[in-house]
Amino acid sequence: MSIAFEESQTRVNLLRAFAGESQARNRYTFAAGLAKKNNLQVIQGVFAFTAEQERAHAKVFYDRLQPVTGQNIQIEGSYPVELWPDVLSHLRAAQHNEFQEWSHDYKEFAKTAKTEGFEEISHIFSQISEVEHTHGERFGQFADLLEQGKLFVSDVEVQWMCLNCGQIVHSAIAPKVCPVCRHPQGYFIRWELAPFASL
Repeated sequence: MSIAFEESQTRVNLLRAFAGESQARNRYTFAAGLAKKNNLQVIQGVFAFTAEQERAHAKVFYDRLQPVTGQNIQIEGSYPVELWPDVLSHLRAAQHNEFQEWSHDYKEFAKTAKTEGFEEISHIFSQISEVEHTHGERFGQFADLLEQGKLFVSDVEVQWMCLNCGQIVHSAIAPKVCPVCRHPQGYFIRWELAPFASL
């Protein structure tokens, strides 16, 4: 069945997704600030990195609303309030919310768009859904490490990279301070989890 975009549920879903991604970006930016206050710069980086990807998703969804420029569209939705006092709770909440988008929200939006005849938008929802799955996995991995007291400790010797200067240290424990730039332990990340690690 094909339906005019201006009358579609897909346009509503696009705006709901835009609102959700925009709010996620802000929540992650706020959580990054909390991580920084707790000297967990590596977690700050995870939240900031993901926030920027959420901004990119928001733009993709918003750009698809061009045919209804100038209109006000009423949407209904529920959005989380995440004012947790600790970093671990923010990681777990982010993991949950990303999995919700992946396993339910965007899959349903993709089905609706396909049914209404918007194949490209359906494909976009499906693709971004998979990215949200990756986000959830990443948040969960760092939450597990933090919860287990292994964010800066390994059972075996590994490589640690300083996110400030790039220094790599081989050890079972991340240095208390970087031997090069003197930044604190909170800047260290396991090499295999570092952005742009070599293959």
